Amino acid sequence: QLQLVESGGGLVQPGGSLRLSCAASGFTLDGYAVGWFRQAPGKEREGFSCISSSGGSTVSADSTKGRFTISRDNAKNTVYLQMNSLKPEDTAIYYCAAALMAFQTICVIRPAPYDYWGQGTQVTVSS
Repeated sequence: QLQLVESGGGLVQPGGSLRLSCAASGFTLDGYAVGWFRQAPGKEREGFSCISSSGGSTVSADSTKGRFTISRDNAKNTVYLQMNSLKPEDTAIYYCAAALMAFQTICVIRPAPYDYWGQGTQVTVSS
């Protein structure tokens, strides 16, 4: 069974940090671009970070640029999201997703063409 599992979410104070993990099982992530998305209550799902299958290219949305860093460890079949300087508006359910792209050097932060999605992990930023 092909699946992605996110972990590392939780409650953190404003200004704090969390590291999310996205682990794949049933398939090898190293041929896939991976994106991170989030959805806050009453809002649409937002794509904000992705990394190409080669790991050489990343894209970040303005909302998280300079605070969040995406990386991958293909040996561990895992992609990470380091989140620093967290703000209350970062509160959401965070999802990772995997996609086969035409080139190893590209990724996108829109839901299509991601085929595999995790179940999400809750991140709450509050004092």
